[in-house]
Amino acid sequence: MPAETGAHESESAPADATPDLAVGVGPHPRPWPVGAHYDRLLLEQGDHRNVSDRYRYWSVPAIVADLDTRRHEFAVAIENWQHDANIGTVVRTANAFLAREVLIVGRKRWNRRGAMVTDRYQHLRHLPTIEDLTCWAAENDYSIVAVDNTPGAAPIETAELPRNALFLFGQEGPGLTAQAQASATMTLSIAQFGSTRSINAGVAAGIAMHAWIRQHAAIDAG
Repeated sequence: MPAETGAHESESAPADATPDLAVGVGPHPRPWPVGAHYDRLLLEQGDHRNVSDRYRYWSVPAIVADLDTRRHEFAVAIENWQHDANIGTVVRTANAFLAREVLIVGRKRWNRRGAMVTDRYQHLRHLPTIEDLTCWAAENDYSIVAVDNTPGAAPIETAELPRNALFLFGQEGPGLTAQAQASATMTLSIAQFGSTRSINAGVAAGIAMHAWIRQHAAIDAG
């Protein structure tokens, strides 16, 4: 089985190769805070990454380790037969909703620009075929939920989503392959009211993940 990539790779600060100096915080005033999760270079030079305030001055491995203590049970998979440009957006959204992992099925290479560096904090896995995905889902107790506007699909707006959902998306236009659709335990559609036939995978993934969040996540006042 292909090795996992992304969040398990070694990273050193600063995490963002092109930091926006207009955001974030400058060098930390001395005395510096003590803790193994702090990154000395960030404390010295400032932290201009796109991270939440709780992670200011933290190293990338420390952030990933903390996220791993509270990741949600769902995961996201996308077919990459046509080198889909939306995968970066899917990864960024998966990070925002704290998916357990993102699985890319088909071509291994994808455009990371849309991920906006969030792939460093998100567990990514490459699987060559849908058959590999089906095996991975069974081995890791996932229920594959296809998201595609195909005949017979149930509306996601009223569906009861499994806690262990593995949302599976296809390319914009052709949608999921027949083999991918056959691998799913359920197929859900997203209600659309305009003239276009489809929405891109990045948008569809965000809608599906937020639907899961509304049903299963612990939403606190903060």
